[in-house]
Amino acid sequence: MRRLPRFAAANPARADIVCRVPPLLTAILPPSAVAAERRDDADPAPLFPGEAAAVADAVDSRRREFATGRLCAREALRALGLPAAAVPRGDGGAPVWPPGVVGSVTHCAGYRGAAVARAGDLAALGIDAEPDEPLPAGVLDLVAGEGELAGLPDGGPHWDRLLFCAKEALYKAWYPLARRWLGFEEAWVTLAPDGTFTARVLVEGAPVGGGVRTEFAGTWLATPGLLLAAVAVPTG
Repeated sequence: MRRLPRFAAANPARADIVCRVPPLLTAILPPSAVAAERRDDADPAPLFPGEAAAVADAVDSRRREFATGRLCAREALRALGLPAAAVPRGDGGAPVWPPGVVGSVTHCAGYRGAAVARAGDLAALGIDAEPDEPLPAGVLDLVAGEGELAGLPDGGPHWDRLLFCAKEALYKAWYPLARRWLGFEEAWVTLAPDGTFTARVLVEGAPVGGGVRTEFAGTWLATPGLLLAAVAVPTG
């Protein structure tokens, strides 16, 4: 059962009650996953030594967004009933989660988020956040295959950016399973206006549950100025 956040109506007579809005990611994650998010880097977020090494040479803004992402990761771990722990970067830049945990971290302008689940519930989990605006000139040709965006309705989110977002979420779920790079051209994503998408990997699949998986299902959400996508891989 999903761990629901606590809600309270505004009541100036009860200053001890905290109103917590559920993370946006909750809407596109399965019940076995939990999430945490921030909209800026205002909260101090000290890093564990193994985490700090990943951004030791980065500019201040990059260190701050990285630290806020790790803060979200620790909050998500606690929501899962686990203690806060270091989440260093591993091979390929993927987060290294505590044993028995799968998860993903994302950040873009105005948003940082993390989602986790127990490895017994999900084999892998990938999330991505992007601004709801067109891709820079020339990027769509690198991201999309011919006809990959065909048939989508006019209006709604910026479908080109959403395709990029979905493929990033796919990659974050794919890499911990396959342990190899996946290029944009190596996956075909079909976006649906109902908030779902399917992804087909065009190379050798990833090992999952004793088999090899090449088909993945995902979900997406568009809110004012922000796109979110998630790929949760079942263990079976």
